[in-house]
Amino acid sequence: MYECAKYYANILTLYSPLVKKLIAKVQEMNLPIRMIAPDHGVVWRTNPGKILDAYSRWCVHEGKGNALIIYDTMWHSTEMMAKAVADGLQDEGIGYKLIDLRVNHRSDVMTDVLEASAIVLGCPTLNNGMLPRMAGFLMYMRGLRPTNKIGAAFGSYGWSGEAVKLMNEAMKEMKFTICHEGQRVQYVPEHTELGECVELGRTVGRSLNDFLAGKEIESVI
Repeated sequence: MYECAKYYANILTLYSPLVKKLIAKVQEMNLPIRMIAPDHGVVWRTNPGKILDAYSRWCVHEGKGNALIIYDTMWHSTEMMAKAVADGLQDEGIGYKLIDLRVNHRSDVMTDVLEASAIVLGCPTLNNGMLPRMAGFLMYMRGLRPTNKIGAAFGSYGWSGEAVKLMNEAMKEMKFTICHEGQRVQYVPEHTELGECVELGRTVGRSLNDFLAGKEIESVI
């Protein structure tokens, strides 16, 4: 199923409204489907209902209740923050995955985004902007338009610290529900600042638990 999820995440996410309509039409036809052979992608010769169920979930961008911490780092300060955010998520009972953009291809990251319920982005500031890997990933993700996510951002900086604002703006454009204004740390985070990152993770975790319970969550920005 991973390759099917990867195909959907990187090719079909943008077309989810059309997929939803087509799934409904197939269900209305009530055909005894024995095989699904698309022009592109995996051919299903057995248990075609499994992939139809998956597409029904993916096309409404329904996550599995977990969080992704997607980050890039220059001198490990933002990486330290990412691990502290993870501790906060764990405190709230949220499953999470740390994804370092230096060693993960954007197509694999998008596969995880497909089934995640919360996205936490971390990046230091470089030349009044984001590091190129994060900027490139966000451009790629914006083009695919995932929705129905809780979002937050964090990052270290030396002088100006615009990266957090830019990541928040990107998530706002994708209509993520942003639950925290963002955590910035100048230079290397110390104990107090790492504690604030833990609290960011807890905030995301609480917001996600409320979201999964059917409560309405308002964006803070």
